[in-house]
Amino acid sequence: MPSFDVVLEPDMVAIKNSVANAEKEIGTRFDFKGTSASVELKEKEKELVLIGDSDFQIEQVSTVLIGKLTKQNVTVNYLDMSAKIEKIGGDKVKQVYKIKAGIEAELAKKITGAIKNSKLKVQASIQGDEVRITGKNRDDLQLAIALLRKDFADQPLKQQNFRD
Repeated sequence: MPSFDVVLEPDMVAIKNSVANAEKEIGTRFDFKGTSASVELKEKEKELVLIGDSDFQIEQVSTVLIGKLTKQNVTVNYLDMSAKIEKIGGDKVKQVYKIKAGIEAELAKKITGAIKNSKLKVQASIQGDEVRITGKNRDDLQLAIALLRKDFADQPLKQQNFRD
């Protein structure tokens, strides 16, 4: 029975390259000279830490980082930028961006609901942090992929493990 998995998984190599390029630009830009402006990737915790001297500088570092991520074809939807800017001592501030990996339970329920409401001849089941979609033929699965791309355009969903 043909199936595929729907996952939410960022390209960590591209993110690492983006952070390195952002660090390089921050190091050479005149307005960041002599400041504590920096970007750090914590891979194990899946988060980006932006450090600066002020809220305005954090925004500037964020703009540089987002530009570098866009050039590496990493959508900004992978980042949870809702964290507040916090003081870390002296006049330094930091902001932490979480990197989303894995489909959250609420989004997984929305995906399975959309598949069921579509009246396609496919079934969706939640398996941990991914959703497996199975059907009798390949054409139905391709229609399901098209439906997901249309209904969840704001989410950077990927399809993998397409099996016939």
